[in-house]
Amino acid sequence: MNNYDLKVEEILKQLTLEEKIGMIHGDGLFQTKGVERLGIKPLKMADGPMGVRAEFLNDKWIPLNHSDDYVTYLPSGSAIASTWNNSLAYKYGQVLGREARGRGKDVILAPSMNIIRSPLCGRNFEYLSEDPFIIGKLAVQMVKGIQESDVISCAKHFAANNQETNRLGVDVIVKEKTLYEIYFKAFKEIIIKANVYGIMSAYNKINGHYCSQNKWLLNNVLRKEWNYENLVISDWGAVNDTLEAAEAALDIEMSVTDNFDNYYLANPLIEKINNGEIEIKNIDNKVRNILRTMFKIKMLGDTEDRKSGVYNTKEHQDITYEIALESIVLLKNEDNVLPLNKNIKKLLVIGDNAIRHHSNKGGSAEIKALYEISPLMGLKTKLGGNVDIRYTKGYYVPDKAADDKHWQELSLEKKIAKEKTLSDEIKAKQKLYLDEAIELAKQYENIIIFAGLNHDYDLEGQDRSDIDLPYEQDQLISEILKVNPNTIIHLLSGSAVSMSKWQAQAKTILWSSYIGMETGHALASIIFGDVSPSGKLTQTFAVKLEDYSSHQIGEFPGNDHVHYYEKENVGYRHFLVNKIKPQFPFGHGLSYSKFTYDKFTNQLDDPRYSFNLNIKNIGNFDASETIQLYLKNINNKEPMVLKAYEKVFIKKGEARAVSLTLDDESFSYYNEVSKQFEVKKGLYQVSIGTSLENIIHQTQIEV
Repeated sequence: MNNYDLKVEEILKQLTLEEKIGMIHGDGLFQTKGVERLGIKPLKMADGPMGVRAEFLNDKWIPLNHSDDYVTYLPSGSAIASTWNNSLAYKYGQVLGREARGRGKDVILAPSMNIIRSPLCGRNFEYLSEDPFIIGKLAVQMVKGIQESDVISCAKHFAANNQETNRLGVDVIVKEKTLYEIYFKAFKEIIIKANVYGIMSAYNKINGHYCSQNKWLLNNVLRKEWNYENLVISDWGAVNDTLEAAEAALDIEMSVTDNFDNYYLANPLIEKINNGEIEIKNIDNKVRNILRTMFKIKMLGDTEDRKSGVYNTKEHQDITYEIALESIVLLKNEDNVLPLNKNIKKLLVIGDNAIRHHSNKGGSAEIKALYEISPLMGLKTKLGGNVDIRYTKGYYVPDKAADDKHWQELSLEKKIAKEKTLSDEIKAKQKLYLDEAIELAKQYENIIIFAGLNHDYDLEGQDRSDIDLPYEQDQLISEILKVNPNTIIHLLSGSAVSMSKWQAQAKTILWSSYIGMETGHALASIIFGDVSPSGKLTQTFAVKLEDYSSHQIGEFPGNDHVHYYEKENVGYRHFLVNKIKPQFPFGHGLSYSKFTYDKFTNQLDDPRYSFNLNIKNIGNFDASETIQLYLKNINNKEPMVLKAYEKVFIKKGEARAVSLTLDDESFSYYNEVSKQFEVKKGLYQVSIGTSLENIIHQTQIEV
C-alpha cells in the first residue's frame, strides 16, 4: 500500500454514504459534488480536444457569455496526427493542460482516440487516424503534456465508438482479437506508457453490453489486465442502469440533464444500497479511485505545489502555428505550381472556407477562440496592399435553422438524417455564385479555391451520408479548372472526401483538417514557400465510398447492431488485402524539396531490430521528411502494417541518419485462446518508405 492509499483509506472512513454518492455523479453539467468539511473540492471538468470550452451555467446549457473564457484554439486531432510529429503532440498536450489548469479545471476531456473506421463518422475531425499504432504514439505524448500541469487527461471514448448514428445504443458486434489489436491498442498504450489519469467510457454497447456498465470491458480488461487504478468517467448520458453501473468499474456518472440527484448513481443508488441490493464496497472502490487521482493532481495533500496554469500566451499561439504548419498535406503539385511567388500582382480567392471561422462549432469540441485567422486574412496580411486580392464566394452555404435549445440538451434524443433537398432559391444562389466565379477566373492568372467541409458536416451527433463535397463544390472546382488549370485547391475536412470528379485535371491540391487559430497564417506560409509542407495522411483517401471496409461489407452505420466483419482489416489494411487503389494512400504527403535515401543497414540484436538509412536533402528548400516502416509476416495473409516512423528536419544540401527500431511488441499478435499477445515467429518483410505506396527499401528478417 503506497502513501496515497493510506491517506485515501483515512478519508474514506470519515465519509458518509451521502457524501460518497455525491462524489460519484454529476452535481453540475461539468462538476461533481465536493465534501467541504473534509476539504474535498468538486472535480471540475471541461471539454475538449481543441481547447478549453466556454463556461456554462452549472445546471443549464446556457453560456455565461463572460469575457474571460476565450482560449487558444488548437488544431484538431486529425490535424495533429498529420504532422507525424511526436514532439508537437507533446507540445499540444502542454498547451491544453496549462490552459485547462489556467481556467481552474481539474479534468480536460481529451484526447479523442477512436479509430477512423469510416470516413463518414461526424467526429473524425477530433480523432487521429485509422491506424492504432500512430494513435498510440501521439496520444502518449499528448497525455504526458496535459498531465504535467496537474490536470487529469480523460481520454475518450472507450471503446469501439466509431459512429455518431444511433451512438447512444448501437451494439458493436466485434471479435476479441479485433478489439485488442485495433480498438483497444492505443488506450492500453496511454495507460502503460503515460499513466493516464482518466478514461471516458463510450455510449455504445460492445457485444450486447453498454460500455459504461460493461464488466468485461471495465473490470477485467481495464482494471485487472492493464492494472488501471485511476478514474473512469462516463460519457455524458451513457449510463443506463443503476445496478450494472454500480457493479462495473465506472467511477463517475455524468449527463446532460439537470436532475442531478436522480442520476443512476445518485438517489436510486442510495435506495438500492439501503435495501441490500448493492454492496457498499462497490461505492468505496469508486471513491478510492477518485481520491487517489485527486492526490496525483494535488487537489489533496500538497495542494500548495499544484501548478496554476496559464492561457492565451504568445507561446501557446506559436505552438498552434507550428502544429498547423506541419499538419498541412500537399497531395499533388504538378509543374511546381506551388509555391507561389510573393511578387504576384493579382490573386483571386474563391470559396466560403476562405472566410469562415470554425472554432465555435462541431459539438463538444466547440470553443471561444481568442482569435481565428481566416485563410483570406492570412493571405492579405502576408501580401499587403501591393497585391490586388479579390474574393468571391463561389458556392453558397445555407444557414442552418437555429434551435431554441442548445444542441447538447437534445444530444440524448435520437436524430434522423434529413434528406438533402435544394430549394429553387438555393439553386439560384448557387448558380449566381458559380457564374460570378467563372467570369472572374478568366481575368486572373493566380487563383486559390478554399473548398471542403465545415462543422455542418464534421459534427458531433451526426454522420455524413457520403464523401462527396457539399454545396455543388465539385462543379465549381471543375469549371474553374477548365478556365485555369493552374488553380490551387485547398480542401478542408476532418476526414476523407472524394476528389474523383476533378482530381485528374487539378495540378495542385492541398489538404488540411481544422488547424486552429493560426489557420490563415500557416496556409499563407505554405502557399508562398516560407516553409515546405511536411504533413502526411494518417487516413486513406479512397476514390469512392464503397472502397472502405465498413461500406464494402454494408456495415456502416448499421441499425441497432453493427458488425465489424472486416475484423482487423480496417483502413489501409483493407485496401492492401483487397488490392484497392486509393485516391491518396496512407502516409502520403509531398514536399517542395527532394530527398535521396541510401546507406541502408540492419542491426539485428534479438529482441531489438534496428534499420538504418541516410537521408539527404538535395532540393532547394529546408524541409522535413517522415520515414515509415511497415512490417508483414510473409507466412500469412495479413497485410503489412505501420510499426515505426520518424520525422526529421534537414536543411538543403545536408544529410541525416535515421534509425527505426522494432522490438517484441512489433511482432506480437493477440491469441484468443491464451488471451494474451504472443510473438509470432517466422519470416518478416520490412518495408521502409515515405508512404504506403512509395516504398524505397525492403529487406527480410527471421524472428
